[in-house]
Amino acid sequence: MIPKNFIQDLLNRLDIVDVVERYVPLKKAGANFVACCPFHNEKSPSFTVSQTKQFYHCFGCGAHGTAIGFVMEHAGLGYVDAIEELARGVGLEVPHERQAAGDAQREYAQKIAPDLYEVMQTATHYYREQLKLSQRAIDYLKQRGLSGEIAAKFGIGYAPDGWQNLAAAFPDYQDATLNETGLVITTDEAKRYDRFRDRIMFPIINVRGQVIGFGGRVLDKGEPKYLNSPETPLFEKGRELYGLYQAQKAIRARQQVLVVEGYMDVVALAQHGVEYAVATLGTATTPYHIQKLLRLTEHIVFSFDGDKAGQKAAWRALENALPYLQDGKRISFLFLPVEHDPDSFIRESGRDVFEQRVLEAMPLSSYLLREVGAELDLRTQEGRNQLLQRAKPLLTAIAAPATALLLRKEVAALSGVSQAELEALYEIKPVARAPRSAFQKAGRAPPSAHRLLLQCLIEQPALGQQMPSDWHGQGSDAEAVLAVLMVLRETDFTLNSPTLTQLFQGTAHEKTLAMAEADMLNWGSDFDVSAEFTGLIGKFNEGLRRQKFQALQAKGLSNLTEPEREQFLLLLQRG
Repeated sequence: MIPKNFIQDLLNRLDIVDVVERYVPLKKAGANFVACCPFHNEKSPSFTVSQTKQFYHCFGCGAHGTAIGFVMEHAGLGYVDAIEELARGVGLEVPHERQAAGDAQREYAQKIAPDLYEVMQTATHYYREQLKLSQRAIDYLKQRGLSGEIAAKFGIGYAPDGWQNLAAAFPDYQDATLNETGLVITTDEAKRYDRFRDRIMFPIINVRGQVIGFGGRVLDKGEPKYLNSPETPLFEKGRELYGLYQAQKAIRARQQVLVVEGYMDVVALAQHGVEYAVATLGTATTPYHIQKLLRLTEHIVFSFDGDKAGQKAAWRALENALPYLQDGKRISFLFLPVEHDPDSFIRESGRDVFEQRVLEAMPLSSYLLREVGAELDLRTQEGRNQLLQRAKPLLTAIAAPATALLLRKEVAALSGVSQAELEALYEIKPVARAPRSAFQKAGRAPPSAHRLLLQCLIEQPALGQQMPSDWHGQGSDAEAVLAVLMVLRETDFTLNSPTLTQLFQGTAHEKTLAMAEADMLNWGSDFDVSAEFTGLIGKFNEGLRRQKFQALQAKGLSNLTEPEREQFLLLLQRG
């Protein structure tokens, strides 16, 4: 885990305008800078960067964050990788705090990673050289329709048959790094042998272009058909996607990514000009995969094999995607004939037919409704009841407001109930309309007291020291205020505004803070944050005094204890 004080130090040394301009040309517009948003297609600029407040916000798609968040979104990097990327640019070394087992593994990787990356690069070079020497492996790739150019683009190689071939690439075959990278297996009797033997080798490359693992495919019949590197300090299969490094440019250009199951699917599609495909690494699509891809593109299309296993993988992808859906972004599902996978289909039918299928892919909403209603007789009460029960865990998992609302309406209509009845059944609380800023154009309503209080704390976190210990409120803004106060108290109120924004990225309060900060872009230079804060706290204290007075008054003077009587008289005097 990276310490909060380091995040603050890093953000203090960065200017978000400089960071964003490395990727997107900005134009000055009043106190801020604007551009056409790099995260969605638009003709007029709605992407705003505030130099004074050190955050960006898109009024079109809602993208929002700090310099760290921007690099994560634009480069498709994880949180730690983005911080390391920015830290290198300002000459800082990223420290790590010891935490849970997963974090400890990443900390270990930080210390030994340079050696491990070199080992993986050496192995990659060895496998590629061995491919040139194996006519059998070359013939296999040609039979699958792959050219030398595509094989080179993806770094494809060959692991010869034999138990210790890597000894030719590494003078010290007993070196611990060979075991740590998963290239060799050590038995209980301390004997060693190569993990990959007589297999076509597909290097797995991270977004920085470093080899972190391998997938090996048998040439003939054999089990397992695909063999992946084990989990190592460099490689966590649930966080990586095969082909993403090669596909990033095409994904951004098309604002679309195709997610398939196998390495050969990705390579075959690229051979036929479909260069925006990636593959999961022998595991189900994970929430991390979804988040990673939605940072890169507006549209994810899943295309798994047409068999039962592919259908199961597609449904698992849908379930894992629901909590991370974003209004304005799309997820679709391409179902090929049962006898095909993307590799065989594009080789048989060609690029044009395949891409037409991609265009016609089934939207997530249609797929969800089709599956929850499958084999149900909606003409009967029992069938409609089952539909409501099947849909409940799915619809309540969706955080995207508009998407969830529209799906609830459709399920309600299919079930023969009203939307209000469905929401009551699912125990969904009505969402209050977010108040608009008082500091935007005339004619708009002012923000709520809770929203304004949150904005004051974001702008001047040190004001949190003046918050009454018994402060409370209701609604998402009030919950965000309490969450912010908790973080500020943990850090003795030393955090600045950009760090506070960054720490809430990816939390339940992220959108609430983003909406509050978007309003703040319209504050004038004469806006007095301290005065607003003092007035808000005064109103809270006055409201609390009235509540206490009314509660004591309701009990009746004759029923009050002596301390309560004294408190009542004191509150009465204060009027």
